[in-house]
Amino acid sequence: MRRALEAILMVTDEPLPVLTLARAVGRPTGDVAAALTELSGEYTEQGRGFDLREIGGGWRYYTRPEAAAFVERFVLDGQQARLTQAALETLSVVAYKQPVSRARVSAIRGVNVDGVMRTLIARGLVEEAGSDTDSQATLYRTTFYFLERMGMQSLDDLPELAPYLPDMDDIEDELAAQSLPPAAEEPAAEAETPAEPEEDGPLEND
Repeated sequence: MRRALEAILMVTDEPLPVLTLARAVGRPTGDVAAALTELSGEYTEQGRGFDLREIGGGWRYYTRPEAAAFVERFVLDGQQARLTQAALETLSVVAYKQPVSRARVSAIRGVNVDGVMRTLIARGLVEEAGSDTDSQATLYRTTFYFLERMGMQSLDDLPELAPYLPDMDDIEDELAAQSLPPAAEEPAAEAETPAEPEEDGPLEND
């Protein structure tokens, strides 16, 4: 019963009354109340970073006041570390098209991604993955940390989204077209002077 109570309290966002917990574990309210009191005392005795308190008619886990500064710093750092929409879009392209060069990512997104790529590399979400054999451009891929943050075991767990992204052959053609110098305009052909009709010569008298 104690394990069940701990598990339920771990996932709740609001204080839970004893009656609600008793129904969840299928035990009398008296037994549940006694177990909650015992757990609360044990957490305090062991010096845990959290405690179990009854507030407002319900039981819930709370962080201890002495750990408040650490919790606050962690929460604030997490808010500041959130990626921008541009970074998320760029990361998605890298994830689905890796290994991929910056030029290809820029071509897919239609904007320069140099700054965003530097941010993703600094965050440990993207890393270098060698170079392209033809263009010698640096290639990039997602990291193991990316998988951890996304809660995935491997890239095979990515949702089926790749078919909606441009094909690499199309991107190659676009990049090749962008790298070609503009074709020189051919000089306009000179207008030909129309030949004057031949005039009949004077009639000769026999």
